[in-house]
Amino acid sequence: MAIPTITLNNGYKVPVLGLGTWQSADNPGVVEQAVRDAIDAGYRHFDCAYIYRNEKEVGKALRDKIAEGVVKREDLFITTKLWNTTHRKEQVIPACKTSLKNFGFDYVDLYLIHWPMSYDEVKEEDGFWPKTKDLYENVDYCDTWQGMEECVKLGLTKSIGLSNFNSQQIDRILSIAQIKPVMNQIECHPNLNQKKLRDFCKQRDIVITAYSPLGSPKRNWAKPTDPQVAIEASEILEISKKYEKTPAQVVLRYLV
Repeated sequence: MAIPTITLNNGYKVPVLGLGTWQSADNPGVVEQAVRDAIDAGYRHFDCAYIYRNEKEVGKALRDKIAEGVVKREDLFITTKLWNTTHRKEQVIPACKTSLKNFGFDYVDLYLIHWPMSYDEVKEEDGFWPKTKDLYENVDYCDTWQGMEECVKLGLTKSIGLSNFNSQQIDRILSIAQIKPVMNQIECHPNLNQKKLRDFCKQRDIVITAYSPLGSPKRNWAKPTDPQVAIEASEILEISKKYEKTPAQVVLRYLV
């Protein structure tokens, strides 16, 4: 059974369920196999990012499945994200091309600005995070958006969007955009339902993608005093037992 799709404001369709690839950089073989298994299970939407440091492994798994005749490139919906150290307008196209080279593809389906803030520029050999964590105050994400639009015009991506943007930031983008963002990817789950932001985006025909839909139980900043994550909450466990579904299935149904 094919996964249902949602039509974006530019006419392209995105599967409602996708495989996230965050937190797998330390064991790239795991994400490569996960992508293979996901395709065999029916997944066609894969959410990636330059900072996840596994675009090459994801790309290899996807290319192998294409070579095996299991899927075609046009069957897939590949998302990746611009990292915070390449927000200057002139940096956006080279950054997108770097991700494409990592994947081994000519285009991605969706390219997102990962965060609305920019970091001090660092050389790749020095790592992915600036040593000072200083923000580039002179880099406006509206300028970054203009670079994103150029990626569409060059055919490097079919669609562009945002990630972790709030309502004010989205409106600023809309005020200058020649190409409208199709999506805003945000953390969203029963513990953080984001209703106001979801309604705001819906009014502007911007689709929401929920990351960490299960509540991110192994998030690296978790503290013992944090509230229970979604799939461990007593309410979710009760619903799970009542309907004979797993907690993960209950949470995903809540979102979809």
